[in-house]
Amino acid sequence: MPGTAPAREPRRPALSGLAFGGDYNPEQWPEDVRQEDVRLMREAGVNLVSVGIFSWALLEPEPGVHDFGLLDGVLDLLHEHGVRADLATPTVAPPAWFYLAHPEALPVTREGVRYAFGSRGAICHSNPDYRVAAADITTRLAERYAEHPALALWHVHNEYGAPVSACYCDTCAAAFREWLARTYGTLEAVNQAWGTAFWGQRYGSYEQIAPPRLTPGACNPAQLLDYRRFADAAMRENFRAERDILHRLSPGVPVTTNFMTALSQCDSVDYWAWGREVDLVANDHYLITDGRRTHVNLAMAADLTRSVAGGAPWLLLEHATSGVNWQPRNPAKAPGEMARNALSHVARGSEGALFFQWRQSRRGSEKFHSAMVPHGGTDTRVWREVVGLGAGLAALDEVRGSRTVPDAAMLWDWQSWWAQGTEGGEGMPSVDHDARERADSYYEVLYDRHLTVDFAHPEADLTVYPLVVVPALYLTTERAGRNLRRYVEGGGTLVVSYFSGIVDEHDAVHPGPHPGPLREILGLTVEEWSPLLPGERVRVSGPGGASARADVWTEFVTPRGADTVWSYADGPAAGRPAVTRHRLGAGSAWYVSTRPDAQGLAAILEAACADAGVPVRVGLPRDVEVVRRRGEHGDYLFVLNHTAQPARVPLTAPGTELLSGENVTGDLTLAAHAAAVVRLTG
Repeated sequence: MPGTAPAREPRRPALSGLAFGGDYNPEQWPEDVRQEDVRLMREAGVNLVSVGIFSWALLEPEPGVHDFGLLDGVLDLLHEHGVRADLATPTVAPPAWFYLAHPEALPVTREGVRYAFGSRGAICHSNPDYRVAAADITTRLAERYAEHPALALWHVHNEYGAPVSACYCDTCAAAFREWLARTYGTLEAVNQAWGTAFWGQRYGSYEQIAPPRLTPGACNPAQLLDYRRFADAAMRENFRAERDILHRLSPGVPVTTNFMTALSQCDSVDYWAWGREVDLVANDHYLITDGRRTHVNLAMAADLTRSVAGGAPWLLLEHATSGVNWQPRNPAKAPGEMARNALSHVARGSEGALFFQWRQSRRGSEKFHSAMVPHGGTDTRVWREVVGLGAGLAALDEVRGSRTVPDAAMLWDWQSWWAQGTEGGEGMPSVDHDARERADSYYEVLYDRHLTVDFAHPEADLTVYPLVVVPALYLTTERAGRNLRRYVEGGGTLVVSYFSGIVDEHDAVHPGPHPGPLREILGLTVEEWSPLLPGERVRVSGPGGASARADVWTEFVTPRGADTVWSYADGPAAGRPAVTRHRLGAGSAWYVSTRPDAQGLAAILEAACADAGVPVRVGLPRDVEVVRRRGEHGDYLFVLNHTAQPARVPLTAPGTELLSGENVTGDLTLAAHAAAVVRLTG
């Protein structure tokens, strides 16, 4: 199983097929529009909508005064028209009256500024008044709707960590001290873990410890790391409190919350830990249109979400029908792109595709965010594509319950990202090193080789994977090191990028030469790093006269059992190893000590794939996505053509294309921008 999620089956909403729908906000519209909404939902094939996410002020207009009339009517109307509800606890947006009574529930920044009411997610998660109020509204919702026939799924809060995860107020300071006492047991253990002998930061009592507020120089990085752990734990504690209320009062209905696994907006959340808390892993994903190939990042997010779910089916709770509203430039999706996006998520394990939102808002900061029913109404391309997608997903009902088949794994650890996220890169060898960029780049090479990737925590069982890639694992525990050694000795192939294996879980540099617990696995030591200046390049040479350019980073590597595969041809480390391979037990471990260009990285990973016996499917067209799901009734091949040209994909067996109902054999021919799902019969 990928990651550290349990092997248990998810609790899925009681739907007859794949989920299709979106966030529904009827409070924004009059009664006649709501009647039109349910009619259009039936036309589009919608079977699940998320309701009530931002409704606290309507449900409780005054302290202790509740009005469920609108929600009663909406749920009854949905049930009447055959649409199920993903009913939210509205705890992401407390009412204005709550903040007037409890202004200290608004979070405080590191600079000491308290946020004001008027947005969303402005919550101090340590605040006791917020916790009491959140538990109360959750209890009242569960007591009222636990038996409602429209209810299919409970949705707690909304996108934890966005836009605020950590608060630095005095309430949080006290809660942080309690967390430290529980975590470390003694104050001396805290001083040891944080290395407070440096710069005279030693603490003589817990009362002397504060959150890592703004300091004139760099703050203690171990303290910063622990505060991110504390803030994540505080949010998770609040989720568990609401979840447990729902489990107690509505035991037959699964409980989830919407993650944002691969988006930087929620990089403050350790989803390996959160994946163990929900009944069903659910995710929100939006294309980042910054000039890169957006479908690659989408595939990465879907693979990561599936891995957080332990390889089990999950649910896409939000994505966009077209453009969003929060980027500097928000282009519309091209014709057919919405369906390909949705089907890519389904291919990689989602049990459906939901959107934000059902009807495009006329007011508010998201009025230009696309929706299933756009401002232009039903005589629009977006609406016609929505209806077409609904029909397509209905044709894929039999896919439900099947599982995506991976080819390789990549290690991913949110806490390692946190440890590298120092203030402005201060204290690091180079501000140009970007751990997330390395993960994206390694993933893109595997994607272009048509390999489906699982993600895994460094301490997870990796034995099922012939190839494991480690793009940037700065924080590497001794336990992770032992795990990776067992993996290689047992026959696995490991590929490790530079600046991995450097510090332990407290951000302390591992004793001995770099790369700490990885050096014996890799069969080398790193004497020194020599990052490159902006615009500086070096040349690396490989087998058979291969050559590539590299930038950002070089190292002085000393092999201690490893073989040199690529060498630095020039630059500060000229003549020394750039890429090595170490045979250990029945497997091998590769090390890439620089940032090669795309061509060079592709050559390195292709050699590692050959080492691992992983087929590199270079014969398939670039940007034609091919993913396999496997279930009780056979294999389903998802083929998505992201190019402007027709594509031909060879099939290993004849089958039936489910979207059209046509039988196919031999090669599958796909039109430009088209998608197909083939049930293989052989």
